[in-house]
Amino acid sequence: MKTSFQNLNKAFDNKIRLGIMSVLSVNSRASFNQLKEVLEVTDGNLASHLKALESAGYIAVNKSFINRKPNTNYEITPSGAAAFESHLQALEEILKQL
Repeated sequence: MKTSFQNLNKAFDNKIRLGIMSVLSVNSRASFNQLKEVLEVTDGNLASHLKALESAGYIAVNKSFINRKPNTNYEITPSGAAAFESHLQALEEILKQL
């Protein structure tokens, strides 16, 4: 069982980061406001977790303007998708061993 726990990715230990990756793994992209609403978190809290995932290379940020208003969208990167899939597989292995 020790091996399965070692395969968990520390970047996804936090429930907000896990939620972000879950949303982005089933949607091609999500806006800051969509993530904030779905995860029910504050702007600052969400921003810090998004920055951590971006720094790890797990998500990409796309900024644009819609009718002169800033619009920020996030999408999962190929390396982020692979890391998240590995994390989920490790969780499944742990559950199977219980």
